[in-house]
Amino acid sequence: MKYTQLGRTGLKVSRLVLGTMNFGPYTTEPDAHTIMDAALDAGVNFFDTANVYGWGENKGRTEEILGTWFAQGGGRREKTVLATKVYGSMSTTGGAPWPNEDKLSALNIRRAAEASLKRLNTDHIDLYQFHHVDRATPWDEIWQAMDVLVQQGKVLYVGSSNFPGWSIARANETAARRGSLGLVSEQCLYNLMERRAEMEVLPAAEAYGLGVLPWSPLAGGLLGGVLRKRREGNTRTSGADDALADPAKRAAVQEYEDLCAKHDLEPGEVGLAWLLTRPEVTAPIVGPRVKEQFDSALRAVDLELSAEFLAELDRIFPGPGPAPEAFAW
Repeated sequence: MKYTQLGRTGLKVSRLVLGTMNFGPYTTEPDAHTIMDAALDAGVNFFDTANVYGWGENKGRTEEILGTWFAQGGGRREKTVLATKVYGSMSTTGGAPWPNEDKLSALNIRRAAEASLKRLNTDHIDLYQFHHVDRATPWDEIWQAMDVLVQQGKVLYVGSSNFPGWSIARANETAARRGSLGLVSEQCLYNLMERRAEMEVLPAAEAYGLGVLPWSPLAGGLLGGVLRKRREGNTRTSGADDALADPAKRAAVQEYEDLCAKHDLEPGEVGLAWLLTRPEVTAPIVGPRVKEQFDSALRAVDLELSAEFLAELDRIFPGPGPAPEAFAW
């Protein structure tokens, strides 16, 4: 496994992040434990989760699965850089959340952190991430709450997820005035098919020294060989129906798969390897349902893509260009 530092910090993390969103809803607890053991064995030390994972009436279940895995000992917690998130309501009854049970008020941050620590069976969170922008809470209040958690030793680093570039700037300028470290990472939607982050988010992350952790690196499976799998009778690809109904997108995916086949490469591994060539990217988040998917992701770390191949990928999936040129002229 290869390692790099997370943004401007001294924290060393693997070039792949093990995403755990499928643990509970689609992956059983024993299978999830097997995948996590395999991740550590392969040198993957960076695990990502969120308090709402498990979804619906099972919110929090994914954190609990990590907690029971940590409880097995053997250095599991000590070897893991643990990231989780705060923002969403933990209500399991549906409807509007009770006041102060979601978003980024100081009250909810404190309550959510304590609940996550309990479910995760740990005394600290290595990277505590804002899952979304809270438009109603001032940044001074948010940083006050996070500073308390850092001072208590319950949180080490703070990151963001799904933030626009201007929110990254505003958050870190406020943190700087307070003498806080500020955001050290941004977890954003970024892949070959969705490159809008290149306009504002990636430049802001680079300017403020944030590591970038792309989620959905294979565009919900569209970059994982979906058309070939359909020809082979794989029924798990039905979630791609809406995207593939667009003739232009379907044609691009087919051209992508043809290019990969021409070079005898697996599409899913190419999609991850492309992200690893991006200078702003620390590590893409892979969310396997089964161990075989994790094994495939591991191979991407050592996959070298030629300049000619990268140029072909840019031709098939062109980026938006830098801001402001991309939208100004």
